[in-house]
Amino acid sequence: QVQYVESGGGLVQAGGSLRLSCAASARIFSYSAMGWFRQAPGKEREFVAKISWRTGSTVYADFVKGRFTISRDNTKNTMYLQMNSLTPEDTAVYYCNTVRDYSASGSWGQGTQVTVSS
Repeated sequence: QVQYVESGGGLVQAGGSLRLSCAASARIFSYSAMGWFRQAPGKEREFVAKISWRTGSTVYADFVKGRFTISRDNTKNTMYLQMNSLTPEDTAVYYCNTVRDYSASGSWGQGTQVTVSS
C-alpha cells in the first residue's frame, strides 16, 4: 500500500510560518482526496484540511481557515500545508493520509512535529 512521509515540522515562534510536505511512495489516483490531520498531547487526532487530487478543491477545519493553505503537486505525488500565523494551539504532530469525508482511510505514518512557542 501507499506510504506517506511527512516532513517540514519544527520549532517556530507564535506568528511564524512553516510549510509541511507529504510525500507518497506511489502515484495518488486522481479520484482520491488527501488531507492533513494533527494530534496534540492529550487530545484526539483531528482533521485539519483536505484537497481533491482531481480538482484541487479544498476543505479546511474552522480553526485553520485563513491561516493554512493546502496544495498538491500531482506529478510529484506530494502534498503541502502552508501554515501561517501559527499559535501555540497549533502545536501537534501533523499527519497526512488519504481522506474519506473527514476521516483518514489509509495507514498512518510517523508524522512531523510542529511546536509553536509563546
